[in-house]
Amino acid sequence: MNQLVTQLADLLIDSYNHVGGINHLDGKNLPSKSSIASITVDLLFLLFPGFFEEKSVHSSEVKQKTGALMGSVCRRLHSEIFKSLEYAPPPGLMRTDFDSTARALVLEFLRKLPRIREVLQTDAEAAFQGDPAALSKEEVIVAYPFIEAIAVQRLAHELYVRQIALIPRIMTEWAHSRTGMDLHPGATIGSHFFVDHGTGTVVGETCNIGNHVKMYHGVTLGARSTSGGQQLRGHKRHPTIEDDVTIYPGATILGGETVVGAGSTIGGNVFLMGSVPPNSLVINAEVEIKVTSKRPWAELDYQI
Repeated sequence: MNQLVTQLADLLIDSYNHVGGINHLDGKNLPSKSSIASITVDLLFLLFPGFFEEKSVHSSEVKQKTGALMGSVCRRLHSEIFKSLEYAPPPGLMRTDFDSTARALVLEFLRKLPRIREVLQTDAEAAFQGDPAALSKEEVIVAYPFIEAIAVQRLAHELYVRQIALIPRIMTEWAHSRTGMDLHPGATIGSHFFVDHGTGTVVGETCNIGNHVKMYHGVTLGARSTSGGQQLRGHKRHPTIEDDVTIYPGATILGGETVVGAGSTIGGNVFLMGSVPPNSLVINAEVEIKVTSKRPWAELDYQI
């Protein structure tokens, strides 16, 4: 048995030599997916004190618990950002400056947490006001996958705009795997954002989404084509959604030049590749639904 296992291991090692494109041996130490997932969980604790705890948190405990958790996050995130800088250093940054730069980036990021909380409060309010099934804001925060997805996206976006490689995408893909919502960290998303149900939602890297936008499950804000591959990097490929827009389930809106004007409503299953002016209603035309009886003797045969 041991000899067979050794042979199997040798076969796999041979594949490392022949199929090298998915190896990362002798390279830079990459940020750890498990560490970043753990940091992200702790950041959610910091953003929503008392909501993600197993036991209730008394206000008298907040200062001590927040300080301890903030210190832990600071140390661990510094280590991961240092690895990110090693992997993809900004132009002109010397290796001797990685440690101080990582420390400065961590502190700058953590200073943004109060502002992120302010925006997340508007998201929770939009979810509560926009869903009559919601019993309370507490239910929205503890039960709606949207809140976790948008909280992680807003955190990751702050790292993304600071050109920190890998970490922002690891964070949002962690949230994607948990919530079914793919919100790229590069997307710019305004206040009072709400995605009802959420499953299957895709928001691309260069999306600009205004304030008071409501979307439903299965909406895609994507690129018209990715056949250009890496040549498209840095170009706006995804649509702009202006303020007070509602997008119903299954709608697909594509293209970097596509602008959905303020106050518009996009109907379910609409496929849109061009701009629409403000206050537009966009629906599929000439949709025919035919209803017939499953009983051949019944006199039921009409169209809607």
